[in-house]
Amino acid sequence: MNMKNAQDLVTLAVSIKQWGQDFGFQKVGISDINLAEAENCLQNWVKKGFHGEMDYMHKHGLKRSRPERLIEGTQRIISVRMDYLPESLTTINQQLDNPLNAFISRYALGRDYHKVLRNRLQKLAKKIESEVGIFGYRAFVDSAPVLEKAIAEKAGLGWIGKHSNLIDRKAGSWFFLGEIYTDLALPIDDKVDEHCGSCVACLDICPTQAIVAPYQVDARRCISYLTIELHGSIPIEFRPLIGNRIYGCDDCLLICPWNRFAKRSQETDFNPRHNLNSLQLLDAFNWSENLFLKNMEGSAIRRIGYVRWLRNIAVALGNAKPSFQIKTALLAKKNHTSNVVSEHVAWALKRQTLLS
Repeated sequence: MNMKNAQDLVTLAVSIKQWGQDFGFQKVGISDINLAEAENCLQNWVKKGFHGEMDYMHKHGLKRSRPERLIEGTQRIISVRMDYLPESLTTINQQLDNPLNAFISRYALGRDYHKVLRNRLQKLAKKIESEVGIFGYRAFVDSAPVLEKAIAEKAGLGWIGKHSNLIDRKAGSWFFLGEIYTDLALPIDDKVDEHCGSCVACLDICPTQAIVAPYQVDARRCISYLTIELHGSIPIEFRPLIGNRIYGCDDCLLICPWNRFAKRSQETDFNPRHNLNSLQLLDAFNWSENLFLKNMEGSAIRRIGYVRWLRNIAVALGNAKPSFQIKTALLAKKNHTSNVVSEHVAWALKRQTLLS
């Protein structure tokens, strides 16, 4: 394909969107690299300390909000969406409502999405290369300083809702995002209008009230942050509010009215592994470190490590209805070699006594 004129680039953009769907992406859009508005929001968010221990949100300077600084020569960004919803919303709510279940955010039940999307993005880039010849590009999946939601919004993939997640009118928000930074001057897509209106369901449902205002999330209060990003002790004030959520939280997605349009994913890679969608707290707590590493091979969950896994489950057990089985399991790890684990186990044991 000849890239000498604008019409060639228009034709290429149309083809890229079709190829993207052929490779399993449900939607593909193209944006420019002007992220000034998002940059301002990010800087204000960091100034407020809402990023907590996530130093990577600011340590790269302006590379996150200025794509040409991250990858020299970048002119456009190809943004893609891949749906991951593995089961019905009714089933998810039933699992969450059972306090003895170890609830895991549904994005993490199957194969690590980083690997799945990156592989497909590379295939898309190679397909483009086969048509236009060598061109400058780099693919990203939540693994570099990239403002993926702001980019996706500019590319017309949806709007950023009050919970700070991207929403598509026809598909809700159960999806992953990925990007290809490129030096091809492709035509850009229009943003879509936002449709949250006066709805504040996500703010009201958040167990820890982490959505402190529309479009503002204080990560330090967010269960996803507390169970995944935070390395040390979970603040005591939040432990009872975490319930049985041991890895992430889906409450703001489950309550969003637009997710009634979400469709089950057709990607077998996102199907639950090792019955993670119905895992019991006591079973998960009794996993040895070797079994944890084995069961989480190829999973996004593996990166939190065994200590945080036990820490999170100890909190959930402390929130469960008191039972002999739970107390026995907790006592067995009362003197764990990890101070973090033993501290949370001690708290859980105290909770079991207080609740009985």
